[in-house]
Amino acid sequence: MAKSSEELLSYIREGRTMTQHEKLRLIVSLSIPSILAQISATVMFFIDAAMVGHLGAKASAAIGLVETTGWLMGGLASAANMGFSVQVAHFIGANDFEAARRVLRQSLVCCMAWALVISLTSLLIAPSLPYWLGGSEEIAHDASLYFAIFGFSGIFFQMEGLAGSMLKCSGNMKIPSALNIGMCVMDVCFNYLFIYILDMGVVGAAIGTGLAMLVTAILMMYFLLVKSKMLSLVGHPGFFKPKTDTIRTAFKIGAPMGLQHMLMGGAYMVSTMIVAPLGTIAIAAHSLAITVESLCYMPGYGIAEAATTLVGQAVGAGQRLLTRSFAYMSVGLGIAVMTLMGLLMWVFAPELMGIMSPVEEIIGLGAEVLRIEAWAEPMFAAAIVANGVFVGAADTIIPAIMSLTSMWAVRLTMAAWLAPRYGLRGVWTAMAIELTFRGSIFLIRLARSSWQGGKKK
Repeated sequence: MAKSSEELLSYIREGRTMTQHEKLRLIVSLSIPSILAQISATVMFFIDAAMVGHLGAKASAAIGLVETTGWLMGGLASAANMGFSVQVAHFIGANDFEAARRVLRQSLVCCMAWALVISLTSLLIAPSLPYWLGGSEEIAHDASLYFAIFGFSGIFFQMEGLAGSMLKCSGNMKIPSALNIGMCVMDVCFNYLFIYILDMGVVGAAIGTGLAMLVTAILMMYFLLVKSKMLSLVGHPGFFKPKTDTIRTAFKIGAPMGLQHMLMGGAYMVSTMIVAPLGTIAIAAHSLAITVESLCYMPGYGIAEAATTLVGQAVGAGQRLLTRSFAYMSVGLGIAVMTLMGLLMWVFAPELMGIMSPVEEIIGLGAEVLRIEAWAEPMFAAAIVANGVFVGAADTIIPAIMSLTSMWAVRLTMAAWLAPRYGLRGVWTAMAIELTFRGSIFLIRLARSSWQGGKKK
């Protein structure tokens, strides 16, 4: 009789042996809900972008201009969440559930404070941001309003992400994934209401997304704090005051990730500045093509989340050989899935862009750059999933340096040189080359033992 994923997860904590088939089945069973949630989130952005895209090129360009800065703020929020949730995964792997709850209580206070800082910063920079990024007067007003509303919603995003991350690190992938799928459905409904029925355009897209995040955050916290078997705080009283050792460990894990997100976000902003002078059509095609491409790489992030959970618990249980086995199998699965997705993206690029926009120039240019990017998907998968492995092992400093070096030294340098000569095609060629390089160096690090904190045993 096939064992459940919950039973197989208990094997990690108890030090019991798993067959290769059981390991693969555990990786797949944890990955599938996360992949579905990632794809549904991408479909949400896909539909959002299509809704706004049918308002015209200016509306798409307004959102596209500030989109990368939104990723930066979201990345900083996620880094704080992981700083605490990786600790929880390690304690669960060590069968110390009370210590896991102590970390959870402290994370609620720290992450809420961090969310307020991010949201206030977003509101302060919103009026000037479109001009800093090189946007024209015709799209600056909508871009500022969109970013301000989206930035305020960052509080909901932070708490929804924290609760989801904690549940996933405990091995519960189904509830966060189901709620994230629900958030996508709500987002589409709210956006239709605000964009079309109430005729609020770009601003309506931001309000709809913010409301979907709020409802999901409330539900996610309920399942974490009340219903979770391992982490529920009901009947488990304790102090919420942050402790120095917990914050220090969270900082050690999360700070490199936060710095990486900040500098990577800065790099995406520079990339936007490189694209901006190419014109409104190029900005719109760039933004919409990025949304289409995310359909291809989101399965990789789903598998990476499963890898973080499994590696984190295996590290906490002190099972080094099992840790490496989970790492290699997860990365191999990610490469296989994203290679298939890249092939599909290459074949159906014009049709996918046609869903996003009715403008022929945007469709044609977007399809061209997507077909350039499709060749990089296997190595992009290697980078995504290997990074999930390293996070689970609390090894975040060196991978952050590797990612930043690749992004700034390879992608941006090449993009700045190619854009004036080849336009948006040059920018995406630089992107494809950089992702291939990044995946290669991540595979080299994965093959070594240093990310586990010592030599192989």
